[in-house]
Amino acid sequence: MAPASVSLGLTIICLLTWAGPAASDRVYIHPFHLLFYSKSSCDQLEKADVQTPKEPTFTPVPIQAKTAPVDEVALHDQLVLAAKKLRAEDRLSAANVGMLVNVLGLRMYRTLSETWENPRGAILSPVALFGTLASFYLGASDPTATQLQAFLGVPGEGLGCTSRLDGHKVLSALQAIQSLLVAQGRIGSQAPLLLSTVVGLFTAPHLRLRQPFIQSMAPFAPVILPRSLDLSTDPDLATEKINRFMQAVTGWEMNRPLTGVGTDSTLLFNTYVHFQGKMKGFSLMPGIQEFQVDNSTSVPVPMMSGTGSFPHWSDAGNNFSMTRVPLGGSTCLLLIQPHCTSDLDRVEALVFQHDFLSRMKNLSPRAIHLTMPQLLLRGSYSLQDLLAQAKLPTLLGAEANLNKISDANVRVGKVLNSILFELQADMGEQPTESMQQPREPEVLEVTLNSPFLFAVYERDASTLHFLGRVVNPLLEA
Repeated sequence: MAPASVSLGLTIICLLTWAGPAASDRVYIHPFHLLFYSKSSCDQLEKADVQTPKEPTFTPVPIQAKTAPVDEVALHDQLVLAAKKLRAEDRLSAANVGMLVNVLGLRMYRTLSETWENPRGAILSPVALFGTLASFYLGASDPTATQLQAFLGVPGEGLGCTSRLDGHKVLSALQAIQSLLVAQGRIGSQAPLLLSTVVGLFTAPHLRLRQPFIQSMAPFAPVILPRSLDLSTDPDLATEKINRFMQAVTGWEMNRPLTGVGTDSTLLFNTYVHFQGKMKGFSLMPGIQEFQVDNSTSVPVPMMSGTGSFPHWSDAGNNFSMTRVPLGGSTCLLLIQPHCTSDLDRVEALVFQHDFLSRMKNLSPRAIHLTMPQLLLRGSYSLQDLLAQAKLPTLLGAEANLNKISDANVRVGKVLNSILFELQADMGEQPTESMQQPREPEVLEVTLNSPFLFAVYERDASTLHFLGRVVNPLLEA
């Protein structure tokens, strides 16, 4: 447990550093107090524990039952409506959760990067990762709940009820974070950003799920698909059925479908995320262009280009540059380019640290002609593998107390996050930032035709939604 304790301690130090102004007030207010249970809520929980009310449960329908396809346009409209209803307190809660999302996401990205084999790309969604773990926190009791709260970045062991995270508030804040990503602000002609989150809950036929748990996940994942099937006799057949079901319902092709389900599993929890963004004012270049994977290998890929006034910074000392491109509203794309292809790992380890966002203060607008590949990235990873690498292999294991998910003993099999990330050209008028008068008459050529890093960042909630690397645009993450 020592490595995990050290890592958790560093996480808490980072959070307290970012929340420094609150700590300097005469009366200390915990930076995450808006996410804790209130005194009245704690009183109600205490009464509920005494009375032990029986919650309604249900058995998921069989996986072969007819299911309507996911309507991504409707999901987008729901998020836009949610953004319009946000109050000041909701935005503050979103910023607090965004802080936790960033720390955990950057930490797990570094953990995940230790297992990558070159040449390949990578894509991680810190919001999906955090939302999946927060969902399990909602379904957990102690000691698992306390361990999950600490892993999410807020220590709770030995503290009272009013210092415990309220899972409902956390997932509502995640909804606010997702809604701010797609909200377009004043850019009415900007092509909409699509963000769809779907959770597949696959259970053994006899397992009954608690209805309040499923309902409570809705703010994070508006589409939840509980389905039952035999997981014990032929795991390979079960995973094939799950993969076919999810592709039929979502229409998304995932490159690394579910595998390796144990015969003793009674619950599989899969979070699927689809993001689609369009680069306003960028056009697809004619023909195909060469992308230099390494010193001896290049591949032909579709590229897009656009000219504008984009915030940019070149770090000559560390041999990389960073460019920020608007995607609409308060959402932007951060592109990090090593000056030398062989420096990708070093730059990645240097840049994707807890102070990543502070580097943006170095950016200043300048006229740029940007060329980069269109992106279609697919990535999947097991949360159990990440937890094992973080020295917490049993957190979602056989001993986990998840009695708020089901009244039966839940044996968790795979917990998977899968991402489909698309970035395309969107011909039209130039981006808002490009309409500013450039400070220099000379246009800088920035061409991403060799391995680079990227992040999708939403500024209102200060949240990193996606982190990734592109080594070979023709290979999957």
